[in-house]
Amino acid sequence: MSGLEIDVLESNFSTSPVAPGGTMEITVTRQDLLKELTAIQSVVERKTTIPILSNFLIEVDPDADVVHITATDLDQAIRTSLKAKVKKAGACTIPARKLFDYVKLLADGDISIKLLENHWVQIRSGRSNTKMVGLGRANYPQVPELPTISSTKIPVAVLKGLIARTIFSISNEESRYTLNGALLILKAESIAMVATDGHRLAFVEKAEELLDGVSGEKRILIPRKALAELQSLLSNTDATHIEFADDDLWLFFRIGHRTLSSRKLTGQFPNYEAVMPKDNTRFVVVRNSELAAAIGRVAQFADERSGAVRIKLEQNEVKISAQSNESGESEDTIETPYTNDPLVVGFNSSYMLDFLKALGNDGEVRLEFKDGQSAGQMRPEAGPDDPGGEYKYRYVLMPMRI
Repeated sequence: MSGLEIDVLESNFSTSPVAPGGTMEITVTRQDLLKELTAIQSVVERKTTIPILSNFLIEVDPDADVVHITATDLDQAIRTSLKAKVKKAGACTIPARKLFDYVKLLADGDISIKLLENHWVQIRSGRSNTKMVGLGRANYPQVPELPTISSTKIPVAVLKGLIARTIFSISNEESRYTLNGALLILKAESIAMVATDGHRLAFVEKAEELLDGVSGEKRILIPRKALAELQSLLSNTDATHIEFADDDLWLFFRIGHRTLSSRKLTGQFPNYEAVMPKDNTRFVVVRNSELAAAIGRVAQFADERSGAVRIKLEQNEVKISAQSNESGESEDTIETPYTNDPLVVGFNSSYMLDFLKALGNDGEVRLEFKDGQSAGQMRPEAGPDDPGGEYKYRYVLMPMRI
């Protein structure tokens, strides 16, 4: 481990006291253990120069017969827990990928985990007896705890809806640091999320959503990786609300018995309000499924690098076309009321399909334009677009040369 890496560990985290060798011994069910390992294993670093980050931290709470399991990559962490029969309290670290893959292959039943000398860990299940090489507990970074004050409860269904409608618009370019996350906007009576990569912007708001503990407006920039972990945790919980809190450096999301913590993104998120089109008066309304199918067919013949398709509005129809020297050309026509002047504009087909996928096959989508050189806007046609309630959903696309 280099001096720089040691500095990272020491400056960002404090460490807990060493657990005496050979003290920990517990029994858990394979079903419970696998469920929790599945929930947190994606956080573990696959290729890290800091070996301890490839391990799960297992800590035993003797007073409550509970085992806590933690995974971290220094930028984020997930801490979870499960019931256990505790014979001896203690703590250990176990190679995460090896433990996860091994437990998956075991038959259902009880699993005993015992810490041996020199950080080795013995795992017994039925007639299977395995020993894994762990690392010292003292080297494992201490994960920050969720603050007990100033937390906000957010409905699980609403937060899932916000993430699903925006996460695909987050930039993958690491150089565009402030675009590597989505902006969560909390108000006393609404919650919104916005994301952009500079070529497109997704904005979604759930109005009439009363949030306790919020006064005025609170804006939080959540990293893309944390949103992906949060999306997975929200999809695998019976909880109706999550508990959100933050401090100067960290964001915390408690979902049932699991807590995700993530470093904050620093920097100023772009002024998204200035990008939202205000005078796109030409529009067509088509069925989501019909438009997605047409774009999907035509995009097979678009330029591989740009993925651009041509949208042409004419009398009572919209034509979608693409062509390239390598593949050929294709055109689809959808009949829809339109009586304004003809218009031709180009958009990235993948960007359009991302939005239509987020809407689902049901319902209709409105495509709004000003001219062939200005940003276009897509949004669900009037009416709720989600069983969870009424969302205000806008998707802005910058035009492409075609």
